[in-house]
Amino acid sequence: MTWEVVIGLEIHAQLATRSKIFSGSPTAYGAPPNTQASLVDLGYPGVLPVLNAEAVRMAARFGLAIGATVAPRSVFARKNYFYPDLPKGYQISQYELPIVHDGSVTIPLEGGGTKSVHVIRAHLEEDAGKSLHENFAGLSGIDLNRAGTPLLEIVSAPDLRSAKEAVAYMKKVHQLVRYLGICDGNMQEGSFRCDANVSVRRAGAEKLGTRTESKNLNSFRFLERAILFEVERQIEVLEGGGTVVQETRLYDPDRDETRPMRSKEEANDYRYFPDPDLLPVELDEAFIGEIRRTLPELPDAKRERWVREYGLKADAAEVLAADPDVAALFDALARESGQPVAAANTLQSQLFSLFGPERSPAGVNVAATAAILRLAAEGVIARSSAKALVEEFAFVAAAPDIGQLVKDRGLAQISDSGALEAIVDQVLAANPAQVEQYRAGQGKVLGFLVGQIMKASGGKANPAQVNELLKKKLQ
Repeated sequence: MTWEVVIGLEIHAQLATRSKIFSGSPTAYGAPPNTQASLVDLGYPGVLPVLNAEAVRMAARFGLAIGATVAPRSVFARKNYFYPDLPKGYQISQYELPIVHDGSVTIPLEGGGTKSVHVIRAHLEEDAGKSLHENFAGLSGIDLNRAGTPLLEIVSAPDLRSAKEAVAYMKKVHQLVRYLGICDGNMQEGSFRCDANVSVRRAGAEKLGTRTESKNLNSFRFLERAILFEVERQIEVLEGGGTVVQETRLYDPDRDETRPMRSKEEANDYRYFPDPDLLPVELDEAFIGEIRRTLPELPDAKRERWVREYGLKADAAEVLAADPDVAALFDALARESGQPVAAANTLQSQLFSLFGPERSPAGVNVAATAAILRLAAEGVIARSSAKALVEEFAFVAAAPDIGQLVKDRGLAQISDSGALEAIVDQVLAANPAQVEQYRAGQGKVLGFLVGQIMKASGGKANPAQVNELLKKKLQ
């Protein structure tokens, strides 16, 4: 019998605030242990949390972007559990009344088409600290720099039916939070990670199977591998007559397997109750309306506009819209040069390969690059010259006047018909054998002759005119 896979994701996006959700401690990554933890973060008695308003704005921003309801009233609760990196003995989170509920995210399907994934809720909470096991023989160190860092937990319905769909959904949310500017999306630093709830059931069954939760998956590849392993493991257990145990599991990328961490807790195990130190969050229509007006153009809308207004192919628009920094660069180049298709081609065929740790899309000199694209489109310079100039000046902050540079270096294309005709006659006279081959029906020889003409002109001959003139003389 066949099995159906059922997956729901809980994505944790670290909000890009400069301070923590309930204290003024900084949130910068990489500080020495316990240097960014105040008395509030350390859980000292007598201190009181103060809600970071920017975290609220960011959560509302996300809710509006996915068409969800931003609750006019939401409540913080205490989620009680005991762990060494949780100094208060509880985590401040939202339970019954989250700030965002009932939205949707549309994902592309591998075989074509799309699928709408229901986002049940997105709630604000504080992160815990971190237990460190390296360099501590038989002990663990506790770093509370991360304690109190604001998180938005985004909970999907169990709408995903394969590891591929889960990855597509996680990528879409990752893209969305970066476009919105609410999370840097850095998965290596733990700014964006997820827990995968996975179960299997017989095809056609209505009741969901027992699920397991694979925790803290911080790469798309790990998410896919963890789900594939867990699906295979659960099916093997069930087909062997066993029972899947509801538990929390850890994915080990070195062994490519999940392992049990602890039995899966239910909500009542955490003894949720409203936090008495925090008032309910009440948002009026004016506040929500202001956030709605500041929403950026989102990736789906960008792709549709580029295809409609610029004539880009759908796959090119998909690639360019994938990263918000690249999308912003393309928009700027298209606008400045007036050559959107050429800008898209240059980005994909040339600039992508130049991007790296020291060369980002934000570092591209838009004015210089756009000037090069315009000169190429106008036929002033050859494509080969344009490519060389882009490589030389795209990342130069103070680039020279490109038009004057072309004149100074003598890079302008030869478009004078008399001059071109003289070069063509010279090349044909020097290659009589190839001329005869062409006239005998060997059309491929034309490319050789064009190459010789471009070489003779120092690469400055106008290719379109060369082709036209060469065919005319050969006929």
